[in-house]
Amino acid sequence: MEPAQKPDDKPHYTGHRDRLRERFAAAPDSLPDYELLELLLFMAIPRRDVKPIAKTLIARFGSLNGVLNAGVTELEGVDGISEITATAIKIIRAAGLRMLKQDLQSKPILNSWQRLLDYLHASMAQEKKEHFRLLFLNKKNELIADEIQQSGTVDHTPAYPREIMKRALELGATALILVHNHPSGDSAPSKADIDMTKQICAAASPFGIIVHDHLIVARGGTTSFKTLGLM
Repeated sequence: MEPAQKPDDKPHYTGHRDRLRERFAAAPDSLPDYELLELLLFMAIPRRDVKPIAKTLIARFGSLNGVLNAGVTELEGVDGISEITATAIKIIRAAGLRMLKQDLQSKPILNSWQRLLDYLHASMAQEKKEHFRLLFLNKKNELIADEIQQSGTVDHTPAYPREIMKRALELGATALILVHNHPSGDSAPSKADIDMTKQICAAASPFGIIVHDHLIVARGGTTSFKTLGLM
């Protein structure tokens, strides 16, 4: 029989936590996904060995990205994940998206195209339903508003040109970038996507509002209507 742990003995995982923090401080990029997740779980679960939980989360959702994009209810379905811990994970995702978005503000979007694609992919690629998003720009092509106009089903989101123009005029926008996601993982545009884009461009023209592009975001990548010659 093993001797009973003395009251002042540290749990076996304390040394592991210290070593992992030291490794992160020295070379954060060297840590695999589950160890980065462990570091996050340390703060939310202070008195438990969280390595098994981190590995279970990665196995369940496929990657660190999958964990961060999982819903609170999905996360709580993993043994050891409470509502507080699930919320902490979602806060990390929200902070990351906020950082990417703030990096786009107060500068011409067209000169920060890859940063825009990174932000949109991070925020939309893992969504399980379609969302139609509008990026409103001013005369300098700076972002003045980023809004979800409609949310739909797994394969369809309605878009209403009249409502889009109304909102653009309210904001004083002079240009738009249209964005929606494909939960299927395939970013290829459908005929309905192409027709919708033509309708929005036609509605924008009388107001002198430029539609720079329509982007379809999916797990497999992002497709640009402009690059495809569709607008």
